[in-house]
Amino acid sequence: MNYPVIAEHILATVQGTWWSRRRRRDDVPPLPPGAVHVFRVGGNYRTFPEGMVFDPSHPDVLDASSVSIVDTRARLVDVERPLPSVSEADSFTMRASFTCQVTDPTVIARQGIIDVTVPLRAYLMGDSDLPRVSAGHRVEEINAVRTEAGHRMTAYSAIVPPRVAGMSVEFVNAEVYASSDDLRNWEQKLRDERRSWELRKGQRDFETQDARRIAELLAQGSDHVDAFGIARQEIDVTAAAARIHRATAEESARRHQAETEERAHARLLETTDAQLRREMLLTLLRQAAGSEYVDYHQMLDQVLRELGGQSAPGLGAAADTARMVESGRARPGRPAAGREHDPQGGFVKDEDDLVD
Repeated sequence: MNYPVIAEHILATVQGTWWSRRRRRDDVPPLPPGAVHVFRVGGNYRTFPEGMVFDPSHPDVLDASSVSIVDTRARLVDVERPLPSVSEADSFTMRASFTCQVTDPTVIARQGIIDVTVPLRAYLMGDSDLPRVSAGHRVEEINAVRTEAGHRMTAYSAIVPPRVAGMSVEFVNAEVYASSDDLRNWEQKLRDERRSWELRKGQRDFETQDARRIAELLAQGSDHVDAFGIARQEIDVTAAAARIHRATAEESARRHQAETEERAHARLLETTDAQLRREMLLTLLRQAAGSEYVDYHQMLDQVLRELGGQSAPGLGAAADTARMVESGRARPGRPAAGREHDPQGGFVKDEDDLVD
């Protein structure tokens, strides 16, 4: 960048001629708009008076050994500085903008500032704390780095203002950039993933809504489902009617079969219960027949109460047998009543033995 010194030229010594003592210099380059000539005369630098028509015979022009063309207009100068990120593979670039304007062309010419970005870059590098604002951020967090870098540069320029001899320099703003290719690829990938996720989420939401609607439809019954299908012309009316009739017939058949099986099961339970009671009572009577201390009348009344007043098969014979035997305790030394027979005729020897 050729600013503020646009060009520098070495000037030859001007010799006079014998026919004229007036000398003129013809090797001074013309001035562009907004610039001035600064001549080096001996060890001094002198600016050709601004606003005067250039005079090639001016003493400073004739005696100058070199000339510098200095741009005196205000310019906006950008200076860049790299900044690290949290990853070694990525980095940021901060671009600081300064307004610069020459205030003393002779000082600029003496220092030979051809590129003002050199001292301004040195000024930026003088802030050793600037890399800390970006070292903890990823490349996709560039907006946060921009904010922090702008605040840091504002504070830094207020405390340590930029200085270039012979110029007025002011800090304007700071912008942070990332590697265009890396950041663009990252943003594109992030955008595609976000869109894909949103698409999948939308599909799941639609599926959930459809499933809920279908569940509500099915909960209202098959007739409502058929009506909905007929309304959407997805089900034929005749086919739906035939299916409903067939389903009704099948349901009636299943209900009739279930009732028949239930009645058969109830009858089987009744028969089984009666059989168990009869066997239990017969077994009880057989066991009681061999006991000498049984009140058969009382036992018979209890059995009839348990049967609810109904007689069981085989129970009548057991009851008759019980009536033929009177309960009581056998006399000592004598056989039980009704059990002593005549060995020859089979009759009881003593009728008094029939009465206890």
